[in-house]
Amino acid sequence: MPNLPNAVLWSIPAFVLLTVMEIVSFLVHPDEDEQGYAARDTATSLTMGLGSLVTNLGWKIPAFAIYNLLYAATPLRLPVHWWTTVPLMLLGQDFCYYWSHRSTHRVRLLWAQHVVHHSSQNYNLSTALRQPWTDLTFGLFYAPLVVLGISPAAVAFCSSVNLVYQFWIHTERIDRLPRPFEFLLNTPSHHRVHHASQGGYLDRNFGGILIVWDRLFHSYTPETKRPVYGLTKNISTFNPLRVATHEYASLGRDLASARSWRDRAGFLFRGPGWRPDATPAAETADVRIAA
Repeated sequence: MPNLPNAVLWSIPAFVLLTVMEIVSFLVHPDEDEQGYAARDTATSLTMGLGSLVTNLGWKIPAFAIYNLLYAATPLRLPVHWWTTVPLMLLGQDFCYYWSHRSTHRVRLLWAQHVVHHSSQNYNLSTALRQPWTDLTFGLFYAPLVVLGISPAAVAFCSSVNLVYQFWIHTERIDRLPRPFEFLLNTPSHHRVHHASQGGYLDRNFGGILIVWDRLFHSYTPETKRPVYGLTKNISTFNPLRVATHEYASLGRDLASARSWRDRAGFLFRGPGWRPDATPAAETADVRIAA
């Protein structure tokens, strides 16, 4: 099997260069409709990104333990060939990513980890680096790939490629691309919708590299008006520790106030807007109260 690089580590110089270029573009060609960069917000995003590089090492230990057990148990083996099997692996990983990402918006316990990425009211390349410090899924959404014979190392490589791809779509500087690209790929336009906080845009466009999964599973919404970024209830802090944990704290308060185990289960596993006295309409309204 060829040596598979960590695409994220190899791409760090490109991340820095592109971010600097975007900052310069705002200085040279400011746009009053775009928020650009704010010093404290950008510093928080960079700190969250650097912190995630450290904390994710700990979360990957149980994930790779599970992967190695599954890989040892399955009789299937898919060899790594750059021009044949690797594209199939990337396709499978992107499919699993879609469901993982969708779940982090639909299950409040998982939203508590993912909300970090949506907590900025700015939308620029530094926002892509605002990553969570926890991963309660332990990589289980990608376990089927290992069962199908894809090695844990190949799964990690595909995940890093997916993450690198998503860096460049966190920008307002790129308008819509030609129609074939917009139809197949996740683009800045599609992902701006995903980061929006207004009704109609909430919890849409979950794709990583491809947008076709959203089209197939009815979670796609096109960009028709300028998004308002952030949360439905924004946090007023740039403290990285509070950014990383604020929704866990909110969830803890709700669990402490719950009157029954059924309510506790609802707070944990229903959507972020769920309340014990919620009407059926309210429960399906995709309201994300995240602080």
